[in-house]
Amino acid sequence: MPTPSLAALPIRRLTPRDLTACADLSEDRGWPREEHKWGFLLTAGKGYGIDDPDGGLVSACVVTEYGPHDRLDLGAIGMVLVAERHSRQGIGRRLMRHVVSAMGTTPLTLHATPNGQPLYEELGFKVTGRAEMLCGHFTPGPSPSVVTRGATAADLTAILRLDEDVFGADRTHIITRLPAFADQLRVAEENGRIIGYAGAWPNMATQVVGPLIARDTETAKALIASLAAHTDRPLRTDIDVRHEELLTWAKERGLASVAFNAVMTYGISELPGDWTRRFAPLTVAAG
Repeated sequence: MPTPSLAALPIRRLTPRDLTACADLSEDRGWPREEHKWGFLLTAGKGYGIDDPDGGLVSACVVTEYGPHDRLDLGAIGMVLVAERHSRQGIGRRLMRHVVSAMGTTPLTLHATPNGQPLYEELGFKVTGRAEMLCGHFTPGPSPSVVTRGATAADLTAILRLDEDVFGADRTHIITRLPAFADQLRVAEENGRIIGYAGAWPNMATQVVGPLIARDTETAKALIASLAAHTDRPLRTDIDVRHEELLTWAKERGLASVAFNAVMTYGISELPGDWTRRFAPLTVAAG
């Protein structure tokens, strides 16, 4: 039988059973396999993909939705990949058009690499910010003045309340998965009140710091330092470039700049919530 054209291959919903195929696709494009992250995103979000008649996936992406099911506040698109052998044939554009259409009037966001940005601009996404990826072994400094500790189950309600206030949308389905997904989940508190929280989760040889929500820069520093104190792995994180003081401090503590991504939106002029307290995402793939 003749092989169907790429344009005729159907786009379908992915499930956690597609984890290995998604990791294979990452590896095909020179990315780390990131199976831990793929598993989280395929469980917490909606995956879309195109099957290759010869096996594996031609393309894939994941959408993480936030807000009430009947009136979503935001959708974050991530992990947009096309197999190398099928690149530059319009597959990524077709998959993205499908996802944007499927999301209807829901505002969308994504983090774009320099290579991917032109496609997203063509589809109507606008650059509304930038994030800087840092990675390296953290060198401890003077003890922070902000008190931090490991989070407990009793903290969950306060964490969810703080997170929704800062993020601007309900992320209960994401935050409640953090204790199982992350190696560490820590909170900062003052007079018994939680003023910030952060997670650190394993991704290949690094510990990714995120999400990072904090009342101010000093609180964010204390949370990063406390996470670093409990791991021997290099830290990696993506910080909003508007947080210049935190970026300078992190670089002084041993984290080096790796790359910049453009934060893009569709259907809204800027992200909801309070950027002054939102320092780093759980992962750029989930907004």
